[in-house]
Amino acid sequence: MVDYKKLEQLKQKLDSYRPLPLEVVNNLHEDLILRWTYNSNAIEGSTLTLKETKVALEGITIGGKTMKEHFEAINHREAIYFVENLVKANEPLTEWQIKSIHQLILKNIDDPHAGVYRKTNVIISGADHIPPDALQVESEMQNFIGWYETEAKNLHPVERAARVHVDFVKIHPFVDGNGRTSRLLMNLELIKDGFPPVVLTVEKRLEYYEALDLAHTQGKYIQFFDLVGDIVESSFKPYWYALGIKPGGII
Repeated sequence: MVDYKKLEQLKQKLDSYRPLPLEVVNNLHEDLILRWTYNSNAIEGSTLTLKETKVALEGITIGGKTMKEHFEAINHREAIYFVENLVKANEPLTEWQIKSIHQLILKNIDDPHAGVYRKTNVIISGADHIPPDALQVESEMQNFIGWYETEAKNLHPVERAARVHVDFVKIHPFVDGNGRTSRLLMNLELIKDGFPPVVLTVEKRLEYYEALDLAHTQGKYIQFFDLVGDIVESSFKPYWYALGIKPGGII
């Protein structure tokens, strides 16, 4: 079970050091963008290594890698910037925001489908869950936003962020790019509530897929919530290191 009280204590501890030194913020931000971009794309099959992702983000073309993989890295960084601007705007989640994030993800890769709900049925490779019929996507997304505007407000911020992720992926509203979009949406919610953005590492891919499928097919969210709780707790570690705080003195 997720220890939400502990996560709140970690957040309060970090808040006590705000505003953070600018050099710390800039250093952590650059590292975050790189790790988030590398891992999120790697989960979806990108062959770029962490170092290759860094080079691609610097605008250098890597021999032997597809242009699609280069665009995936650059687009993901732009989507992170967009999410950060949404946080500054302090507005509730909308379908327009979701479509805009997705549009950035598929820019120069699949422009006709970028930011457009799917018109065909899809199967998620390797998963037992079958997403709703294409004809239901519009209404399912409206229901999703309706839930967000009502019931979701009663959830702990970390649980709400996890639910946004898992329920969005269940609908699978786009032809491609749903995974990356869902992780961006989860972090959008976390950042809004003052939690550090999380990086779901590619090493956890199997555990991640299994937890998603369990939630989608059996309505059992615990495994996914536990996974998100663990990565939220881990997301504080770079801050403690940068601030020179020893683990034993955190709480």
